[in-house]
Formats: sequence, C-alpha cells, structure tokens
Amino acid sequence: MIDIKKYAKGDGAADDTAAFQKAIDEARETGETIYVGPGKYICGEIFVWPEVHIKSDHSWGYRMERAGRAVIAQRDKDQAFIFDMTNANGATLDGLSLVGLGGDNCVGILSRKKDYGKEEDAYRIENCRVAHFGSHAVFLDFIWCFSVRHCMFAYSGGDGLAINGWDGFVLDNWFSGNRGAGFGSQGPNAAVTLTGNRIEWNRRGGIVLDGGNHYNITGNYIDRSGSAAINLKGTSVVSCTGNVIYRSGKFEAEVADSAQCILEGCRGLTFTGNTMNVGRDDGGKGDWTPNYALRLSGLIDSAVTSNVFYSGGMTGTIDDRGGHTNSVIKDNVGSVSQSN
Repeated sequence: MIDIKKYAKGDGAADDTAAFQKAIDEARETGETIYVGPGKYICGEIFVWPEVHIKSDHSWGYRMERAGRAVIAQRDKDQAFIFDMTNANGATLDGLSLVGLGGDNCVGILSRKKDYGKEEDAYRIENCRVAHFGSHAVFLDFIWCFSVRHCMFAYSGGDGLAINGWDGFVLDNWFSGNRGAGFGSQGPNAAVTLTGNRIEWNRRGGIVLDGGNHYNITGNYIDRSGSAAINLKGTSVVSCTGNVIYRSGKFEAEVADSAQCILEGCRGLTFTGNTMNVGRDDGGKGDWTPNYALRLSGLIDSAVTSNVFYSGGMTGTIDDRGGHTNSVIKDNVGSVSQSN
C-alpha cells in the first residue's frame, strides 16, 4: 500500500490536497492501494484515476462528533467537490469519512461526465460516510454501472445520493437528514436495485424519481420523510415490495394531500406487500402524519394490491384521483379510525 502519510500531514491545519493527488497519481502507475490512516486531512478538489483504490479503516458513527478517526474535510466554501470520479472507471472509495462545510454548493463525491461514454464506470463507493455538504452528498451524473454499499450519506443540502444514469446497486445504506431526497433523480435514470436501506428524515422525500424505469425497490425502511416516502412520477417497470414506511409528510406544504407514497402516471408498476404506519416526531411530539397512505393517479398496466395501512388517524387510506388504464387496485387493508 501507499500510506497517505508519506505525503500528507493530516493535522487538521495543513492543506493536504496536493498530497492526496500525488498519492493517487502514484497509485495509477503502481497499482498499489492508498491507505488513509488516522488524522484530519483538509482537502480541495481531488481527481481519482481509473482502478485506483483509496481505503481507510472506517471508524465513523452516526453523529457529527462521530465523524471518525480519519476525516477528509472540505477546504474552501467555493469548491465544487472533494472527490471527482468522472474518469475513475473501476476505482474504489472504501471506508472514507468526508465532511463538508455546510452552506455552499459543494458535493462530497461527484461524477460529471458530458455523456455516458463507451465504457461502464463500474466503480464502487463502500463503507463511506459523506455528510454536511451544501449540495448533494453524492451526485453521479451520466453514470453507467455503479455500486454503493454500506454507506451513510447525511445532513446535506441536496439529496443523499442523486443520480442521472443507470445500472446500479444501492444496498444497505443510511440516507439521513438531507434537505433533498434520500435517493433521488430528476434526469434519465433506470435499472437500479434499492434494497435494505434505512432512509430517514429527508425533507424532499425518501425515494423520489421523476421518470425512469426498471427499478427494484425492496426491503427498505423509510421514516419521517418531509414529503412522501416513495414518490414515483411517470416511472415505469417497477417492483416495489416489502418496504416498511412510517410517519411520512412532515413538511408537506399541503397537509391535506400528504401521503406515505405518491404514485402518478406509472406504467408496469407492482406495488404490493408494503406496510405503512402514521406517526409523530420522536418523543410523541408534533402532528400525526400523513393524511393518506397512498395517492394514486393515471396508473397504466399496474397493480397496487395487498398493502397494509396500520394505525388510524388518517383522513382516508387511499386518495385515488383516477385516470387509470388496465390497472388493479384491491385488497389493501387499513382503517382510518383505529386508535394510534
């Protein structure tokens, strides 16, 4: 391995940007892995090369004071990112803890290609904590083939993980306290497996997709989303099963329209076997939300069946606005009068 301390100080005062870049450039030539030991590394913009592996012994926890023993911290308020993965085909970031400065437009990990290119990106982001950035914690633009596992993307001004692209695995992560969505896309997006994630307290919603297709959304726990826990608009060929959804709609502008899940204009959607529960903030404070379990409109060739809406206090179980074509909505069980 290349020990980053060969070049960097990691004392929380020195600018270690050039040191990281030098180690990455060396690893590009030698094929060695870069090891980031304990310390606080102040860094500007760093460019990762193909097949380079940067790793640390992840020691981070949930809260700010538990950022970890090895921390890579944003240097300047006006920098665009810390790690740029744009040309990093086959690279790996493993066990790193990235901390932003908050109120700016910086992204922790960024890919910003102009098109999808001729080769899969096929890089991995694993066991990383990326938090307190002014924009998205991680933004993968024009991404083609990627894996994000066992990470925490939190407390950032945009989405925890935002993508424009496809062919991804997003498994066993935390998406917590972001002002955007936990996982979101507002551009081309497709063929992503979202499984086993904890998605909580994200203001724009839990999983928010505008368009896109071919999603497997299975076995996630989604709690206290500001809007809907799952919000699919014009998304097609989706299997959404076995998710547990709790107290969504905390910041919904129109409280009367708040719902655990919003499914609008979807085609080829299977939404079944999900369990939903209304609730309040921790400690039993705040309003009971949401008003509805589901808000549906314009579904095509879809099935919304065998979901459970546990606990009452809602205006209704399903806000069905109609316009469906060749779709089945039945056997969804719940009550608006059951005691909380």
